[in-house]
Amino acid sequence: MKKFNTIPLHKDKRIALVAHDHLKADLVEWVKFNKVLLSHHTIFATGTTGGLIEKVLGTPVLKFQSGPLGGDQQIGSAIVTGEVDFLIFFWDPLAQAPHDPDVKALLRLAAVWNIPVACNRSTADFLISSPLMDEIYPRMVADYSEYKNRKI
Repeated sequence: MKKFNTIPLHKDKRIALVAHDHLKADLVEWVKFNKVLLSHHTIFATGTTGGLIEKVLGTPVLKFQSGPLGGDQQIGSAIVTGEVDFLIFFWDPLAQAPHDPDVKALLRLAAVWNIPVACNRSTADFLISSPLMDEIYPRMVADYSEYKNRKI
């Protein structure tokens, strides 16, 4: 039987927003539409996307590097360290990007650490409008202690 640890997601979520270049306008429009719902959450973003979102929200966005320059990996690291607990990533599964391995790694870390992820507007709409967005949520994360303590 798998063991789990509970890591609470606080009422004010720490949300990372990412978009591939030709979907940045879609993400900015989504942010504009959900400005009130996003207002009390902490927003992180990759560099270029963060600058666009900052203008729409009128509040500071914690910006990482641009995705291809390591921003996706920085967000992945922030997920692992518990600094980011929610990911909205408007990505195009039909367009190849030079940093596709980074995108896959980011999505893998989101799954490993069991954080909510939206990869398109429909899912983002459902997640942001969930009553759980404004509550403490007991996120269940697999207990990786056996893996960490394995004999090599």
